[in-house]
Amino acid sequence: MYDKRAGMPTVDLTIRNGNLVDPANGINAVTDLHIGDGMIKAIGLPPSDHSPERIVDAENQYVFPGIVDLCTRLREPGEEYKATILSETRAACSGGITSMVCPPDTFPIIDTPAMAHMVQNRAQAAGFASVHPLGALTIGLRGEQLTDMATLADAGCIGVSNALVSVENSLLMRRAMQYASTYDIPVFLTPKDSWLQGNGVVHEGRISTRLGLPAIPEAAETVGVARDLALVETSGATAHIAMVSCRRSVDKIRAAQNRNIPVTASASINHLLCTEDNIGEFDAQYKVIPPLRTESDRQGLIAGIVDGHVAVICSDHQPHGADAKLAPFSEAAIGIAGIDTLLTLAYTLVRDGIIDLETVISAMTDNPARIAGLDCGKLNSGSPADLCIFDPDKPWQLNEQTMQSQGRNSPWYGTDLVGKVTMTLKRGEIVYET
Repeated sequence: MYDKRAGMPTVDLTIRNGNLVDPANGINAVTDLHIGDGMIKAIGLPPSDHSPERIVDAENQYVFPGIVDLCTRLREPGEEYKATILSETRAACSGGITSMVCPPDTFPIIDTPAMAHMVQNRAQAAGFASVHPLGALTIGLRGEQLTDMATLADAGCIGVSNALVSVENSLLMRRAMQYASTYDIPVFLTPKDSWLQGNGVVHEGRISTRLGLPAIPEAAETVGVARDLALVETSGATAHIAMVSCRRSVDKIRAAQNRNIPVTASASINHLLCTEDNIGEFDAQYKVIPPLRTESDRQGLIAGIVDGHVAVICSDHQPHGADAKLAPFSEAAIGIAGIDTLLTLAYTLVRDGIIDLETVISAMTDNPARIAGLDCGKLNSGSPADLCIFDPDKPWQLNEQTMQSQGRNSPWYGTDLVGKVTMTLKRGEIVYET
């Protein structure tokens, strides 16, 4: 694998014969792409002044805009023993991800401008994928006192969130939304009723009953979704509901959008591909929150992606150390390391005829970019050259050599996969190449 830190200079490129897929501009065609000075100079015929130093043959491969991941935990600062900004932004590029949104639940919490600046500065120094932090909605994520959201936005936070911590005080949550609305700051929500969720670790159903594990009912999410949608409607805030997991949540979001309530939603690739059945006999690699639910719920999420009411597919990347999943299921760490495999796994939905290619790529490029207010996710002439080349037929295995994330907690670890990113460019610089 090519490591950009080895000193190789940025070069002007022409990518030839690739199947360019850019949903934002309605492009799905085999054509050439010309890059110079870190920017996209032209699509199709080259400009008269373009003299590429390198020509990349992308025949039988796709050329996509760089993936924008709306939920990626980098573990730095505070948990560098699990992962670092350098390791995870480099891993992101190996999966075609060029922009990442980082929740505020770092240690310390991103509830001050200094913390927001630190995360961005370390990502810039690493030189791989861009990192865009979310600022904390409440100080320390304790749900008691609002942060200075406007100052956090000025410091580069693209929105505010209370991460996975529920703000139980509905009046405080309403005031938070009103504050955010005043300054046009998006509010990222992970709705749940903490009383209903309790100490649950799996979906409430036949698997929780069979395994005797503490359960999380569907209502723990849908009650939270209903409350937050009501607050969005009355506050004027623009909201994004992150990682919905069940059909009824999608139904509520669809109904709200049909009433023109300014809300969008995302689902993780884990919930689009897996169900509670994957847990098998206490397989902690599938332990996520919100939990994997039923096949009916999975189909409901897929329907939401297809009709656009769930606009985003994200990784919900959560890297852990090697021993984090070895404890009994109830005590094992929560989450999957997913940035290496996000595009590969999402493409299986296309290969299996479940969702069309343009919808899947839009859900990982221009849709999340628009929600986060980022100028990326598309391949316009004159725009920064953030893109990836993807070989849909390339076989590979996720293993010690191919997985770039410092975390190894993936149910697909050791699995043979098909479809691999072969090159990623960030502002015209090659940041990954096989």
